[in-house]
Amino acid sequence: MSNSSSRASNFDGYFRGKVAVVTGAGSGMGRELAIQLAKGGAKVAISDVVPAALDETRALVEASGAQVHSQLLNVAEREAVLDYAKTVAEHFGVINLIFNNAGINHHGPVTDTTFKDYDRVMDIDFWGVVNGTKAFLPYLIESGDGHVVNTSSLFGIMAQPDQSAYNAAKFAVRGFTEALRQEMLIAKHPVKVTCVHPGGVKTNIVNWGTVSEGSDGDKLKDLFNKQLARMSAEDAATVILNGTRRHKARVLVGADAKAIDLLVRATGSGYQRVVTLASSRLMGGK
Repeated sequence: MSNSSSRASNFDGYFRGKVAVVTGAGSGMGRELAIQLAKGGAKVAISDVVPAALDETRALVEASGAQVHSQLLNVAEREAVLDYAKTVAEHFGVINLIFNNAGINHHGPVTDTTFKDYDRVMDIDFWGVVNGTKAFLPYLIESGDGHVVNTSSLFGIMAQPDQSAYNAAKFAVRGFTEALRQEMLIAKHPVKVTCVHPGGVKTNIVNWGTVSEGSDGDKLKDLFNKQLARMSAEDAATVILNGTRRHKARVLVGADAKAIDLLVRATGSGYQRVVTLASSRLMGGK
């Protein structure tokens, strides 16, 4: 059993009694965030686009004895997200935390990535974060003790060949979230803001992702699952929640995220030569 299991229900009581909203809660980090928040004493609102997966997460959260509200939700549908925030606020009476976690992936070079591919990734990975933040922010401010936690990526720190759509969305999430944090400080609103940058975490984001025509999706999945995804979703969620509890501006999840962050800081744009060489070797020159 992961060491995070013993820590999951002990965040110094920080989440006890708070209402936390988690998008993309049907699997991976979203599911683990919901479970650990529940074990930490929070009331949890969960959403996803996959009914069966959402039902499974709800059952797991309820098993901890926590109050849970679940609803099917596509975070790209702005009016639906606005209505969802109102529904959650009416259900629980207050909202303290929003974890904008839902995301998808697309793999392929710019030459082969279609405009629809870019639209699909941006709609979920960037606009989904904006929609969730904008919809819930008034309730977080009203709570007097709010927190926005937005999931960017390792690829929001560095660019990666064949990930231009994902890079664009995750860099945008980083910029949006860092600007939001500064605005909350300037306005003296009672809302903390955290940007999360996971490295290789064992989730289905690549397995369920799309690839451009001519790209080797099976090879990518094999590489991700066997070599790159080293941290469990459970451990990743624990890192994120500990960072949230400490009000950190940026949470780097995994040794790879920390190493890349140092590389980019040390080399500036020079990191691109390293990443280009490494990517070429890993993918065998495609």
